Amino acid sequence: MIKKFAKATALGLSAVMVLGLTACGGNGDKKTTEKATDKVTTEAATEAAETEAKTEAAKTEAAETEAKTEAKTEAAETEAAKTEAATEKGGEGETEAKTEAKAGDEAAVDLGTYPIVPEGEELTMTVFTMSMPNVTDLATNDFTKFLEEKTGIKIEFETGGRDDWKDKLNMTLSSGDYPDVILGVSPNVAKYGVKEGIFIQLDDLINEENCPNYLRVMGQYLDMQKQTDGHIYSLSGTNVCYHCSYGRKMWINQHYLDEMGVDMPTTTEEFYEVCKKFLEYKPDGIAIGGAAPGYGWFASFEDFLMGSFLLCPQKSIPLNVYDYTAVNKEGKVVCAAVDDRYKEFLKYVNSLYELGAIYDGNFTQTQEQFKTIVNQPDEPVLCFPEGTISDYIDSVTNNELYRHYVTMAPLKGPDGVQLSTNFKYDGVSGDSFVITDACENPELALRWVDFFFSPDGDLCSQYGAEEGTDWTREVGDAKGLGGDKALYKVLNGYSGEPQNHDWQDIGIRVAPADYRLGQAVDADVDPYAPEGLEKLLYDATKENYEPYGQDVQNSDLDILPELKFTDAESQDVSTIAVEIEKMIRESTVSFIMGTKDIDKEWDSYKDALDKAGLPKLLETYQTAYDRQVTK
Repeated sequence: MIKKFAKATALGLSAVMVLGLTACGGNGDKKTTEKATDKVTTEAATEAAETEAKTEAAKTEAAETEAKTEAKTEAAETEAAKTEAATEKGGEGETEAKTEAKAGDEAAVDLGTYPIVPEGEELTMTVFTMSMPNVTDLATNDFTKFLEEKTGIKIEFETGGRDDWKDKLNMTLSSGDYPDVILGVSPNVAKYGVKEGIFIQLDDLINEENCPNYLRVMGQYLDMQKQTDGHIYSLSGTNVCYHCSYGRKMWINQHYLDEMGVDMPTTTEEFYEVCKKFLEYKPDGIAIGGAAPGYGWFASFEDFLMGSFLLCPQKSIPLNVYDYTAVNKEGKVVCAAVDDRYKEFLKYVNSLYELGAIYDGNFTQTQEQFKTIVNQPDEPVLCFPEGTISDYIDSVTNNELYRHYVTMAPLKGPDGVQLSTNFKYDGVSGDSFVITDACENPELALRWVDFFFSPDGDLCSQYGAEEGTDWTREVGDAKGLGGDKALYKVLNGYSGEPQNHDWQDIGIRVAPADYRLGQAVDADVDPYAPEGLEKLLYDATKENYEPYGQDVQNSDLDILPELKFTDAESQDVSTIAVEIEKMIRESTVSFIMGTKDIDKEWDSYKDALDKAGLPKLLETYQTAYDRQVTK
């Protein structure tokens, strides 16, 4: 068994680090490590006990003289406050006052400072995270190197892609040979934490010594992080992104609309006619492009068009399946994919397919495959869905094409429905960082991840660690996206092409609302210039999507929050949910393509879902939902 160290004291950390034990890991001989660790732990515990006795005596003496030293204490507190303010101004996130930690004559690292380990020591931590196509190599990435130098901890990565990270992680955890920490994805905490104990409890480790920046940013959300057993197993990230909260956007080629002499479509009927005219204008063109569900970021054309008939829900979290579950105004969990309005939606999309407007590849292709198509020189695509245009078209290398696309508001359906799903629970991302029991010193792992929550942490990981080159706080009189004084200016924006300077969206996001809206924007900035992306997305969301949110439009359906299941509940429905997702997807495609007659087979489709366990799935979701909303 790999040893885990008790709650960190300055002395304990010192003893551990001086003797050269890895911060997290244990990839060497386990028996040797256990013996060495037992010896260190015993010696450190003895010395810690002696120190604790001295500390208690000092506390008694301090209490007796407290009245006499009040003035000195106040002066010391004032000086400490000055030190903290100066440190925060430096932007390094070292918001803790330095606490000396020495074991005899051995050197140690002050809590709340960087690097985390003494100079000359080399510690390694294994990290599982999700890779992204626009980051070429995490191991050699510039931000990775910066983070290693700053913290003193070398990182060894294990990764999975957007499409397979969950399977890879589950296989790794089941193998028994798993990494020290998991960053930026949402693993099954009920199974691997609450039940199996692979993910350790963090309740007593989340404190001002180990993660002061985390508490500053996320302290108000600690109760939300508790699992069904009442314990905390993970840290959350936050990304209160205004344009992300209405992520289902449709981009349409305004250049083609102008050439054809047609207006922006506003109804499903008008959209049908525009697609028809485009196919006459450009017979080899693709009227509606996109990627299959599960690829890209809101890249499914079906999900966008569904808002013209009824609310399109989101993936069920944490099961990470698209089972179309939602909650109605009476608080009942339902499945939108068996609603009769879903049937009418499928009939409409089938009419677009019969017209030839829908590219067959949309049902199977990845984001990267469609990106190749949309960037072809002959400009073949009229419209496509995606959370941001920059995922498909680069504003630097292909700016002319980039400028041709504008957002299209949700279309008004035959019954007047016009919805853009507001993902209102997305501000806090649940299980963004967990520590496994393979980690020998979780305190150091927490101090490592705490950098991301520092004042400059998100700027460095998103855009690069070179202040003055990648970003700056020298903003003059510039205003932020929200209209208040700007907090920072981005100099090195996102790239749609592969790069290796920063992590962009990899890892943990730490972007509260004031931070996101505090990005400097030139009032006269060109939204279609590379530096204008945030303004482009903000303005498009404000004009074309926020007015059609489910609350604004008084929709009878709403999205579910992230549900926390017991392990038994998760086991009951995880397999069912995957099967339901598969059946809905296969039938949806068949109905759209006309290989199934929707009028003749709609009832049998619903019966098949019931037999596959849909009622059990909804019942379990209802139990979890009721448990959370009645707390």
